Amino acid sequence: MDTCRAAVITEHNKPLTIQRVPIPKLDPGSLLVKITASTLCGTDVHRWHGPLGDGDTLPIITGHEPCGLIEEIAGQRADILGNPVKRGDRIVWSYVACGSCYYCAVALQPCICPGRASWGHNRSDQHPYLLGSCAEYMYVPKECLIIKVPEEVTSASAAASACAYRTVMHGFDRLGAIKSHETVVIQGSGPLGNFATAVARDHGAKKVLVIGAPANRLEVTKRMGADAVLNLEEVTEEKDRRRWVRDHTEGRGADIVIQVANNLAVPEGLTLVRGGGRYLNIGAGGKANIAVERLPQEMLFITVRSAEPRHWLQAIDFLASRKKIFPFEEMISKSYSLEQINEAMQAMASYAVVKAVINLQ
Repeated sequence: MDTCRAAVITEHNKPLTIQRVPIPKLDPGSLLVKITASTLCGTDVHRWHGPLGDGDTLPIITGHEPCGLIEEIAGQRADILGNPVKRGDRIVWSYVACGSCYYCAVALQPCICPGRASWGHNRSDQHPYLLGSCAEYMYVPKECLIIKVPEEVTSASAAASACAYRTVMHGFDRLGAIKSHETVVIQGSGPLGNFATAVARDHGAKKVLVIGAPANRLEVTKRMGADAVLNLEEVTEEKDRRRWVRDHTEGRGADIVIQVANNLAVPEGLTLVRGGGRYLNIGAGGKANIAVERLPQEMLFITVRSAEPRHWLQAIDFLASRKKIFPFEEMISKSYSLEQINEAMQAMASYAVVKAVINLQ
């Protein structure tokens, strides 16, 4: 077997094509994984619509949310807990930081390592070729940390943990403890927002309020633990949304606001935080201006990018241990074959689904 099928972006805003891509020879310590599921992310849609960053050049295999079965191992490897891995194990795996720059070695902030490697934006015509998850196989560099997926977690949910869910775990890690008297407002009802709703509920928030759209996503949000939701398509005035939050918080504003939509939501979100509250900014994309004079007094503003390897493990453990409490599978709205990649991308772009999965089993 010298090649495999992959969904490739060859032109922005044009249909993706299914191509045969070379399967590389494994370097020592690396793995070849047979993909079972690849969930799609809003970033995949943005990359399809136009280049993201200076290094985003075509052609690329789309997708950065993989789960799969180990097909080959070049040598011996262990997972993040030190347990040996073998052919046939179902896994997810971390991104790679350089380990030796200032951010990695001194600041201990590997997520902002300038040499950090991630997936879904690498050229499919250059070695090691298979660094996008919408393909039959993926190459796993030796530096990646491996997380085994337990039987009780589906491949689709595990794949989603490789981006949206682990980023949420990173955000809550940075946010710190949620006290039993605190109200959390979440801006956004996509995969990030719905998973954040579950985590906020699980972490003991007194009340979880979600502002988002469309209605079909908000129905999932309610089942993920939201006490109340507000539809942006129905309540279009910012002042009315602010009043809604004040009405739920005895006039103070939220103790914690979590932005998981995009940067355009930040200026409004900062008006929803009480004085002395916390604002967690996760959602990316878009540009916004912040009126500093409108900032709450003594507030804490936190930003999060991606995640550290331990957050992949935390996301998988949360899915496994809370599956009887939260309907995680409802966030995977629809399954598509690899040949249906364009239909899946359109569904994500139009918000017709919460999360689409390319099923390769």
